[in-house]
Amino acid sequence: MTAAPNRPRYFALIPAAGVGARMEAGSPKQYLPIAGKPMLRHALDAFLASPLIAHTYVVVSAEDGQIDAVVPGQGAASGVTVLRCGGATRMETILNALQALHGSIAAHDQVLVHDAARPGLTPALIATLIAEVADHPAGGLLALPVVDTVKRAGQNSLSAQTVPRDHLWLAQTPQMFSYALLHRALSQAPDPQAITDDASAVEALGLAPRLVEGHPRNLKVTLPRDIHTAELYLANP
Repeated sequence: MTAAPNRPRYFALIPAAGVGARMEAGSPKQYLPIAGKPMLRHALDAFLASPLIAHTYVVVSAEDGQIDAVVPGQGAASGVTVLRCGGATRMETILNALQALHGSIAAHDQVLVHDAARPGLTPALIATLIAEVADHPAGGLLALPVVDTVKRAGQNSLSAQTVPRDHLWLAQTPQMFSYALLHRALSQAPDPQAITDDASAVEALGLAPRLVEGHPRNLKVTLPRDIHTAELYLANP
């Protein structure tokens, strides 16, 4: 995809250097099979199928020995490049990737960061995010409004309080920000432990990313039971 002069290009960035400890599996969860192919491949294929995405980068650890089998074709012609600069944390992995891409992505180009463990992403959701965030200076993210009653637990899992759900959303990915803003937000994060997603780093700058309604199919596979739910969505595109 080409962009007109001064118009941003859209790049996907998939951090995939984690080990997925809560999945209790023998390998990193991004490589677990879901609906016939590795979880990471589902996320990658959604970006490759989108005409809006200029290129996709998958970021893995330097010692990753499985990525070449999942992404056998790499480079400009394939639309995907593997960066072997993953860090100890998700934030460090993304920062390392942004630094590796310095000079090849313009400051105003948009970076869509997506969890490798969200296999239900579709080109339609990518298009919705890009259209809804548009030129919003603080970027934006897919998310779901909270519809269930929310309880705060006390000791021994007893319900201590009902939390008003008005204005509460569940964050998803992709989360889209300009290259310059994302790099600045992550580099200047005052407390890396408090950065649970990219939007929280941008919020720490005093900015307000736009919330764009996503879809339940874009769930994050975290626990073994999530695999079945993800497969149900993938079987019904």
